[in-house]
Amino acid sequence: VVWTYTYAQGTDYQDLPSDADISDDGNWFAVGSWGDGGNMNGEVHVFSRWYREPYFQVDMPGSCFALDLSGDGSYLIASGRCGAHGYKATAGWRFGNLIDGTQAEYVLVPDAQANLAPIPDGLTDEQVLMCPDIMSTGFKGAENANIRIGDTVVVFAQGPIGLCATAGARLLGATTIIAVDGNEHRPGISKKLGADVTLNFRNVDVVEEVMKLTAGKGADRSIEALGTQSTFAQAMKVLKPGGTLSSLGVYSEDLSIPLAQFAAGLGDHTIRTALCPGGKERMRRLMNVIAANRLDLGVLVTHQRRLDDIALAYD
Repeated sequence: VVWTYTYAQGTDYQDLPSDADISDDGNWFAVGSWGDGGNMNGEVHVFSRWYREPYFQVDMPGSCFALDLSGDGSYLIASGRCGAHGYKATAGWRFGNLIDGTQAEYVLVPDAQANLAPIPDGLTDEQVLMCPDIMSTGFKGAENANIRIGDTVVVFAQGPIGLCATAGARLLGATTIIAVDGNEHRPGISKKLGADVTLNFRNVDVVEEVMKLTAGKGADRSIEALGTQSTFAQAMKVLKPGGTLSSLGVYSEDLSIPLAQFAAGLGDHTIRTALCPGGKERMRRLMNVIAANRLDLGVLVTHQRRLDDIALAYD
């Protein structure tokens, strides 16, 4: 992809580019300019191959000396004076942790240009309800697992996030997905979303069963979606040498790594952690998955309640 940026040279350096960057896939292009003294024009412009006009532009005090676009094009990594640009994705977990939550009639969204995504025509609110948090988090677990076509993947815990990790593993090409949970009602949902085998840890030794299913080799990838020492250790134990453990759990105490399965640090294992990725571009991609009928998360929506009844809904 080749991008060409032209500007009108006037009597000052207002539009003279100071720095630029492009996303890894070439679909997004960001350019910063020196700006004018009166701060009357946009000094940062973000372009997308899908739009004729700038996708986003912003004024800021002073000049933009340096900027970096994230690999997927979803946000700017500020440096120099670009810290004021206001174009940055807000991951879902920040609501309720760093800023006010969203369980309200009205919500103020910081940097809305980079975070609010319109729901495409033909999709209902229920269809996309899981995109901003549950789906994005679960999919990130699958993405971080470095899943390749033909992989065997074990997903520990089949709550909503674990179920979305299971679905993400299937979409990324895993051919054997083993879902682990202790709730007797979840295996059916797991299989609807892509699991080939379900294991109830209350009834079987999960590590032994995974080794039997893989002829003693172990899994290529494991995803931990609960956040306990037990599930983390098991996710490590089922891995083959060179495997990847993708951790989504939020832990409340120190973790220990099983030494034997870690091969004393010589097993070429990868452990990756993440939380919910956010932003307009992330939401656009997730809603594309729904719109293309690659995934139906309607099974996760079981009840509807008025906001006034939120305490009852939690019960």
